[in-house]
Order: sequence, then C-alpha cells, then structure tokens
Amino acid sequence: MWNPRVLPDLTGRRILVTGGNAGLGYFACEQLAAAGAGVVMASRNSQKALRAVSAIRARHPDADVTVQALDLADLSSVRAAADAIAAGGPLTGLLANAGVVGSAERQTTADGFELQFGTNHLGHYALIAHLLPTLTAAGTRIVHLGSISHRWARLTPNSLQPSSYNNARAYATSKLAVTSFGFELARRLELTDSRATSVVAHPGFSLGMLTPERPGVAAHEEAPRWRQRVMARVAQGKDHGAWPLVRAVTDRSLPNGAYCGPDGWFQLKGDPTLVPVKAHARERNAASRLIDLSAALTGVELRF
Repeated sequence: MWNPRVLPDLTGRRILVTGGNAGLGYFACEQLAAAGAGVVMASRNSQKALRAVSAIRARHPDADVTVQALDLADLSSVRAAADAIAAGGPLTGLLANAGVVGSAERQTTADGFELQFGTNHLGHYALIAHLLPTLTAAGTRIVHLGSISHRWARLTPNSLQPSSYNNARAYATSKLAVTSFGFELARRLELTDSRATSVVAHPGFSLGMLTPERPGVAAHEEAPRWRQRVMARVAQGKDHGAWPLVRAVTDRSLPNGAYCGPDGWFQLKGDPTLVPVKAHARERNAASRLIDLSAALTGVELRF
C-alpha cells in the first residue's frame, strides 16, 4: 500500500512543479526532494522561489531543487519556460499545481483573460501543449490540480466567457476546466498510444492555519487555537493536502485518467486514494469544446 509518510526512492526522477514556492506546491516539492527526486520549481517570483529552495535544503541538505521562471498569467512567459524546460532533459512528472484565487473585482492576465481561468487553466493548457511532444517521448505523468469546487460548476459558453463576474463562480469554473481537461487529455493520450499519462488530483480542504511553518515560505497562517481545533475536524494542513498530488505524480499504479484525493468524509481530509468525481467532469463533448476554445484563445494546439 502507498504510504504518504514513507515515499519510495525517487532518485533519478525529474519532476516539474508549477507554483512550487508556496502552499501545496511547496510541500509537494519538499516531499519529492526528500525522496531523492530532482525537482524543478517553476515560479513567477524568483526571490520567493529561492527562499523556498533554502527552506527545503534546511531540512534536506542534499535536495536537488532548481528554479525555473514561469508566469502562467503571461503566455509569452509560458512559451519561454516550455523551451527551457524541454532543453533541460526528460521529465518523469509534471505537476500542474499553480493557481490563483481571484478577488471581488475582476482581474485579467497579461493577455486579457479573466485571471483565474487564464492562470489556472489556460496557462497550464498552453504549457502542456507546448511540451506535449517532449512529454510523450519521455512517458511523463501529467498531474492536474483539481478541486472539490468542480461539483458546483458547469462548462458552458456563458460560464467560460461570462458577461458578468462572480469570484466564487469563476474559481469553480476554472477548476472544473482543469479537471475536465485532465480527463480528456488522458483519453486522447490513450487513443494516440502516447507513453504519457494524465491524472487529476485534489488536496481536499487544506488550510494554512493547520499547516506547519517553513521559514520564508507562504504556507502557515496564524489562527486562534480554538479555531484550529474546530477546523481540524473537517480540514487538514497543506502538507497533508500535498499527498494526493505527490502520489498522483509518482505512483504509476494509478491508471491513466484517475482521480486522486483524500479518503475521508466528503474527500475533505485523509490519506490519498482513488476517489469518485462528478459525472459532468468527464463529459467528453464539454471537454472537447473547452480544448477547442483553449487552443483558439492561446494560439497553441494539442498535437499528438
């Protein structure tokens, strides 16, 4: 049985983690590096990334962690990063972790897309599309960061390009887009006999107040002890929230197209396992329309 507390030896594996300098991404990098993987920490902020690398090496002095500049909210940065990543050698895993939660007011990416959809989905779509020939050649495991919020969204022309903005709705839609893309990518990889595989993982309900501190890293958030005790009944720290992501990117016993999340009540907390996903997240027509829209908006097609 896969044990999140005792990872197998990952020496020789090269794994890219987007948004690896904070939160879930940081703990995924820490856990992977501790097990011997060569971690490429992709981040839009080099100073924050270097502090995160220092935090990992403070705990694991021999950790193999390098930094790659990547701003998923800027397609020119995505293109440049993809070129650099491809030139760095084959990837065993690509953990598409980075994401943003918007604000009360609508914000946009450098290319004019709504920030959450543009960063969480379109930026990762473009990165994977640019890298797909390399990922196929290497047999890379591609992992997409889903969310339980996908349950409350639907992929429709109006939800993907709405006439009005609602922060919670935009976030849920962006996460459903990530999830649907991950499953449809898995189907297309299988149909084309690609060596690469695609899996979706989600962290459950992961809170900063339940997360251990790491010097210089945005992970832990202060909260009264009574509140921590209350929330610990239904939530977990981001260190534990990273477990499904790490399992998905390293455990090849999980099949192509799998969905990995916590095994507890409502998938809010617990050890990582295969979990059910809402049927609309696997709806192929909606996913195909999403990919067509993504290709049109980013100017990058998926070429198998």
